[in-house]
Formats: sequence, C-alpha cells, structure tokens
Amino acid sequence: MTIIEIQDELIEDFAFYQDWMEKYEYIIQLGKELPLIDEANKQDQYIIKGCQSKVWLFPEVKDGKLFFTADSDAVITKGLVSLMVKVLSGHSPKEIAEADLYFIEQIGLKEHLSPTRANGLLSMVKQMKLYALAFQAQGI
Repeated sequence: MTIIEIQDELIEDFAFYQDWMEKYEYIIQLGKELPLIDEANKQDQYIIKGCQSKVWLFPEVKDGKLFFTADSDAVITKGLVSLMVKVLSGHSPKEIAEADLYFIEQIGLKEHLSPTRANGLLSMVKQMKLYALAFQAQGI
C-alpha cells in the first residue's frame, strides 16, 4: 500500500469511532500492536528529542525501503508513534521525505492532543523525515 492509501485507511478507521475516548482507546490498542524496537537499540541516540515521554525510534534499510521500530514509556505516545510507523515504515526514503501527512489533521489529532503530545508527534514526524533524508543523501 502507498502512504496515501494507508492514511486514507486510517481516516476511515477513525471515522468509525464516535467520540474521542474511543479514539484514544484505538490509539492505545495500536500501540500494543507496534513492532517493538530491539532492546539493544534502546539507546540515547535513538530517543526522539522534543517528546515529553521517552520515545525510541530505530531506522533500518532493507531492499531500498526504510523500516522503523519504536517504543515509548507512555501508552498514548506509544500509540502515536505506532500510527507514524504504520504510515511511513516500509517505503523508500524519498517517499517518506516527501510524504504529506494529511491524516493527522483529518482524524482530529491536532485539536485533541495536549500541546506537549502535539509537540511530541511533530518531533516524531520530523525525526522520521530526517532519517529518510539522511538515507536518501546516501543514495538509498
């Protein structure tokens, strides 16, 4: 699936839930399904700066595609990073770097996250795109 198709699917999934408590529960559930980062990669260099909670994000290139594994010490944050991994992982660095992540606004995250969580989400997006640009610069 393309990044656009994954975003459209998430928008549909979120539309199914009526209120924000149900949507938060769905985000938490996504966090429980997150492919976890290897414990050996839970190093300071993979911590996302700008998140109130600890969030580790590990990038790995396989066959020209960039894959992410992640973890967090907070359930909502873990769910948020799992959303980002779901959308961006498994695509080329160029696709990730150029992705328009419109789903964040369309599912209502911008207005329903606390300012600190919204900043954390922005930091996740920024870090994933920076990894993509770095790998792209290496010709991957």
